[in-house]
Amino acid sequence: MGNCQAAEAAAVVIQHPGGRVERLCWSTSAAEVMRANPGHYVALVTLRVAEERQDGDGGARRTVRLTRVKLLKPKETLLLGHAYRLITTNEVTKAVQARKEEKLRKAQQQLLARQDKDGIGNRSSSLRHRQWRPSLHSIDESGGS
Repeated sequence: MGNCQAAEAAAVVIQHPGGRVERLCWSTSAAEVMRANPGHYVALVTLRVAEERQDGDGGARRTVRLTRVKLLKPKETLLLGHAYRLITTNEVTKAVQARKEEKLRKAQQQLLARQDKDGIGNRSSSLRHRQWRPSLHSIDESGGS
């Protein structure tokens, strides 16, 4: 890595889970980085624009910095000047599971809100519905011929 350019922006920055930072002076594919670090995914780290939020008590405004992490597909290229982070497969699994649970929770809340919005009138009519049960009478098969 002795031929790095002088500008820091002209490098691919890879942050390892242990805190180690690796700088590459050339573009590479995410697959190569994942091959060199088994059990890890490569994610693009972007810092979103700081938002101003006011405290609940009407107090001072404070800025909130949001970091967004986007997993890369193996065929994607790591570009010069961008920061990437290695994320363990366990972290990815936990994040995917949390996202599924959040979607399920939101769907359940929307369903409950819709049911509450419909009102009690529909509930009483739905209670009257019963499953169809045929009434079959027995047939006498003893013929009198």
